[in-house]
Amino acid sequence: MKRLPTLLACSLLASASASAAGRTASTFRYKPSPDDERPVIVDATIGPQGSDFAMRLKFNKDPFGEECKQRCANITLFLDTDSSVQSGLHLPANKAPENGADLAVVIQGVREYKRQDAPPEMTLRVKIRQLNSDATSADGGELLADLNHRQDPERIQTDGTTVYLLVDATSALLPSARRVRVIYHPPGSKALTATINGMAGGGSGRGVQIFKRGKGWGRAPDAEGKKPRANADGDNG
Repeated sequence: MKRLPTLLACSLLASASASAAGRTASTFRYKPSPDDERPVIVDATIGPQGSDFAMRLKFNKDPFGEECKQRCANITLFLDTDSSVQSGLHLPANKAPENGADLAVVIQGVREYKRQDAPPEMTLRVKIRQLNSDATSADGGELLADLNHRQDPERIQTDGTTVYLLVDATSALLPSARRVRVIYHPPGSKALTATINGMAGGGSGRGVQIFKRGKGWGRAPDAEGKKPRANADGDNG
């Protein structure tokens, strides 16, 4: 993979207090448990960028590749794009924090066997599903996108343990509001929730610029100085 150029980053809120210009406030942070066998998100910055939700997701270890072997990333982020439990996912548990989520973003490190006589390809795969009121799991709803870092570099790029992702929010049936709930439920831990600006907030174009500026790619300031990641890393089980 080519080296990511320098990134212009703007602040992203995880609470009502805004950070100073030029700094980035994380949407949420998570301290991994010793029992977490698979890579988990430890720091996420998420917000509207144009017509997309831009994400910078830092894992505690490589989300795909030889290091994690058969135990690579397999996580789901939920976005409640209208902050309402009336629309979106309805889990059997009435008070589940994921209830009301309108988008499920599933991130997996996978190994794909293209040919029997060739080694597997390591890939970071992202599935995005829109969840309507009939959805009772993250697998329900309509599949909006099935992406991977090899074929969709305009949507996904990686830099070591950091994943940059753009989630298209232009579906006509996707509800929108001024605020969006973000839910991440690490295995064996309580769900983490945060509130970010929504697409109806009037400032989506000035949201987070953590991902892309013009035709170039960038990375957050604290990722500066990292060496570029080599081609073909990925994995899962």
